[in-house]
Amino acid sequence: METIKIIVLAVAAAIVYGILHDQITARICVEYFTIGHAPVFHTEDPTLLGLGWGVIATWWVGLPLGLVLAAAARVGSLPKMDARDLLKPVGVMMACCGVLALAAGVVGYVLANVGAVSLDDGLAARIPPARHALFLADGFAHQASYTGGFVGGFILCIWVVMRRYRRQGIEALKDHIERLEQSAPENGSGPVQ
Repeated sequence: METIKIIVLAVAAAIVYGILHDQITARICVEYFTIGHAPVFHTEDPTLLGLGWGVIATWWVGLPLGLVLAAAARVGSLPKMDARDLLKPVGVMMACCGVLALAAGVVGYVLANVGAVSLDDGLAARIPPARHALFLADGFAHQASYTGGFVGGFILCIWVVMRRYRRQGIEALKDHIERLEQSAPENGSGPVQ
């Protein structure tokens, strides 16, 4: 059951992140969703686009992350980690992705304004020139989120395994201390080895 909870946690975290991220980016440049994406949602409402694309574009990132994270947290003889143990680390990873997306969006916007990056001719012809830099800012932010999610997920899984090894060491040390205390004379006058 904990394995399923971890998978659900990862998928839910990815979807919530995606919705929040897309609520912002849809307001920065709605054309990123209406022109730059397939016409899945026949609306220009940034709220609806952010909700829809926030789910469609992220659940598939959360699912493999959840599967690998669940394996890292549960497989083997090391002390197990529960979904509850992963709430804060997953939240920290998502916050880091958000900061990365913000930084990348700013970089994309600046690069577009100085002419270092531009839209390809097909998109450039369909998007008003005044919106090009905003479109690229959205693109940079989205790419940074995906990259951050995959790299962050990999780092998170390594952290989980290391944490499990640490817990095993702490448990072994506690067992050793307990055995020492049990083997000490009852009056406490003998040395503890």
